[in-house]
Amino acid sequence: MIIDANRLKKFTANIFMACGINENEALQAADVLIRADLRGIDSHGVARLSGYVRLIEKNRVNIKPDMKIIHETPATATLDADLGLGLISAQTGMQIAIQKAKQCGTGMVAIQNSNHFGIAAYHAMLALEHDMIGMALTNASPLVAPTHSKQRMLGTNPICYAFPAGKYQPLVVDLATSTAANGKLEIAQRAGKTVPKGWIIDKDGKDTNDPSALQSGGILLPLGSGDSMAGHKGFGLSAIVDVLSAVLSGANYGPWVPPFVAFLDPIENQPGRGIGHFVAAMRVDAFRKVDEFKNHMDNWIATFKQAARVDENIPVIIPGEPEFEQEKLRSVQGIPLNSKVVEDLQSLSLQLGIPL
Repeated sequence: MIIDANRLKKFTANIFMACGINENEALQAADVLIRADLRGIDSHGVARLSGYVRLIEKNRVNIKPDMKIIHETPATATLDADLGLGLISAQTGMQIAIQKAKQCGTGMVAIQNSNHFGIAAYHAMLALEHDMIGMALTNASPLVAPTHSKQRMLGTNPICYAFPAGKYQPLVVDLATSTAANGKLEIAQRAGKTVPKGWIIDKDGKDTNDPSALQSGGILLPLGSGDSMAGHKGFGLSAIVDVLSAVLSGANYGPWVPPFVAFLDPIENQPGRGIGHFVAAMRVDAFRKVDEFKNHMDNWIATFKQAARVDENIPVIIPGEPEFEQEKLRSVQGIPLNSKVVEDLQSLSLQLGIPL
């Protein structure tokens, strides 16, 4: 099924409102999910909507949070999200970072007591319209083993940087610090496909290409996969995300990060509060003139696009380029939804009385 993006956004916002979230925040949250689908990140779009609803139903998301800055300097802040939707709290944190960057050149905000925040790119890209460089990190529930381990200790812990450009689309580097994001396994499962070797090991630590292995105790591997492919580097990147997002903010880290799925309860005696994020904005003109930077960004992008190809039929792709192309296409043609996702949305429609 293909659905117009605006209609899907309205439905999504109405679902959030039916759960008790106010209209403004419901629209903000819906925008994050629809932007993910527009950019082709189907694992983090409306496919996740029912997951948020279930968390709300279990009172693991506060539908009327009182988000507060609990620690602050001119250039930094720590935000207590009061267990609100991460889709909203990360935007709130980034707006604080942007305002601080306007005053100080750079603004950084650590966020505690939050929930899953959708795609990192959405929040990092908020800085672009202000001629700023944006950064967004988040930790996540443990699905990934550190190098030489077969225990779930870290999340997929994504990192995103967004850099403005001139005539070209911005350079947006958005990546999980695991070999593959959990959402890609979910997509493979819905499609009845296997996944490449090196993405996941089973509960005994043996390689598997079965995406459903995660549900029976399997473990994702860090970026780089096994030891021979420098998986310790992915482990290191994931550790950076976990520390900045949670140890710094006062959120939960490592194996204590609350699960996204509502049928699993958070571990007791947690060291922190909720899930953690870290967002930052840097004014380009705090370093050099904006026009100069954008001209050189255009030159950087053009230079790399013209790099010698291994195969003349396969171009060099700039980070973020496929997502911008998908967004352009899907904004006109609509968003394609997997049949299982449609069934999920239809179930929500019936449950909450919101027409799809």
